[in-house]
Amino acid sequence: MLVQQQKIQLSEYSRLYDLIVPKDNLLRKINEMIDFSFIYNELLDKYCSNNGRTAESPVRMFKYLLLKTIFTVSDVDVVERSRYDMSFKYFLEMSPEEDVINSSSLTKFRKLRLKDMDLLNLLIGKTVSIALEKGIIKSKSIIVDSTHSLSRSNPYSPLEVLRQRSKLLRKAVYSMDEDFKDQMPQKNESNDIRKEIAYCKALQKLIESDTTLSEIPAVKEKLNLLKETVEDTQENYIISKDVDARVGHKTADSSFFGYKTHLAMTEERIIAAAVVTSGEKGDGPELPKLLNQARSNGMEVDTIIGDAAYAGKENLKLKDQQGNKIKIVAKINPAITHGARKEEEKFDYNKDADMFVCPAGHLAMYKRVQGKKIYRCNQTMTYYFDVEKCKVCPLRDGCYKPEAKSKTYSVSIRTDEHIEQEVFQQSEYFREKSRHRYKIEAKNSELKNVHGYDRADSYGLENMKMQGALAIFVVNLKRILKF
Repeated sequence: MLVQQQKIQLSEYSRLYDLIVPKDNLLRKINEMIDFSFIYNELLDKYCSNNGRTAESPVRMFKYLLLKTIFTVSDVDVVERSRYDMSFKYFLEMSPEEDVINSSSLTKFRKLRLKDMDLLNLLIGKTVSIALEKGIIKSKSIIVDSTHSLSRSNPYSPLEVLRQRSKLLRKAVYSMDEDFKDQMPQKNESNDIRKEIAYCKALQKLIESDTTLSEIPAVKEKLNLLKETVEDTQENYIISKDVDARVGHKTADSSFFGYKTHLAMTEERIIAAAVVTSGEKGDGPELPKLLNQARSNGMEVDTIIGDAAYAGKENLKLKDQQGNKIKIVAKINPAITHGARKEEEKFDYNKDADMFVCPAGHLAMYKRVQGKKIYRCNQTMTYYFDVEKCKVCPLRDGCYKPEAKSKTYSVSIRTDEHIEQEVFQQSEYFREKSRHRYKIEAKNSELKNVHGYDRADSYGLENMKMQGALAIFVVNLKRILKF
C-alpha cells in the first residue's frame, strides 16, 4: 500500500537542519528547486492501493538513488551515510531521529518499481522544463555527440572489475595501516573467476575482522563497493558477458565493450535529449531520435552542431516544426567532397572541358555515369583515358597496370544536399556555431569522471538507461543551479 510522500515530520529536533545544513548546500538547493511529487505520480500504478503493508515513499527511494549518483557510493554506503549525515536526512525529508531503510530495498525498488519505466526521458524532460521556465535556455541550437560506457564486465569475464575494486580497497587499507600488507591473503594470479571471487571474499573477511579498521569511512566505502561487486558477479558470471553490450570503436585502432549514450545538449549546457544504445551503433542514425526527443521536451531547434558523423544525406534533409530545413553545423565527410584518395593519387578537374586531367597532363576522353539513377546517392562518374598514352607515360608506375585494357578515374556524384552543405560550410554562421562544439566534450567528461558514467553499474541495456537517467538528471540540476 502506498501513501503520499510526507514532508519532514514535526520534531523537537527539526530546527537542527537550519543550524547544520547551510543555505548554499547543494542538496538543500535541489530540494527547494524541484517538487519531486512527479515521481509519485509516475509510479502510482506500480503499487497496490489497498493491500499490504505501507510502502516506503517512492519519492524518498528515488532520492536515495539520486544521492548514490551525486556522491558515487554503493547502496550500503548511501543508506549508512543517511543515518548520520544531516544534509542527506534533510534531502530525504526525514526527521533527524528517524531511522533509515534497509539497503536491500533499493535493489527491489530499481527492479520492481522502475522497471519498464521511461525514466530517461521523464527526468530529462523535467529538467529541461525547469530550465525553460526559468529562462535559462534561450538558444535554438543543440550540440550532439555520443559518449561510451564500458560494460560491467568485459567480453570474457568480470575479472578486471573485481581486481580494480580489490586494489582500491587494499590502497585504502595501506593508507591507514602499512603493516597490514603482511596479513593480506595471496592474490589470485589465474584467470579463473571463481578463484578471484574466493580471493575477494578472503580479503573482505580479513578486513572485517579488524573492527576498528573496517569502520574507517575511507576503508568502509571501498569494502562495501567490493562486496556489492562480488555479489553481483556471483549472480552473473556464468554468463560472463553482458548480453546487451556490444563492441564499439573509438578510433580505427581502439575498441571498447559496452554501451553508447547519444546526447543532445543546448548551448547553455543543458542536456535536452539522450538515447542509450549498445556500443556498435553509429552516431548519425540516432540524430532524428535526439531531435524528436528534444522537441517533445519543449525545445525549438533550428540548428544542430556536431561532427562529420552527423552530416549524412538523410540528416541534411531534416526540417524544423515550421517545415524549414534545419542547419546542420557538421562538416561532410572529406571522401564526399574530395574523394578518399591520397593527395598524390588525385587528378585535377578541368571545369572548361568538364573532364579530369591526370598528373601527366592527359585529359580524359569521355565519361559515363555508373549506378542506377534511383540510387543516386551511390552513383559515380567514371572518366576514361587513352590507354595508348598510358602505356608510354613516364608516370605509369602505380597508375597504369600493364596489359590493362582501360584506364579510368571515378568520383562520387554528390547529392544536392551535399552540394548545399559544402557551400554552407564556408559561411560565417557555420564557423561561429562550430565554436560551441567543445562544450559537449566537457559535459561527457563530467558524466564520466564525476558521476561514474565511464562504466555500467549493472548488467543490461535497461539498467544502463536507468544509470544514464540519474546521471544526466544530476548534471542538469547542477547546471541549472549555477544559473
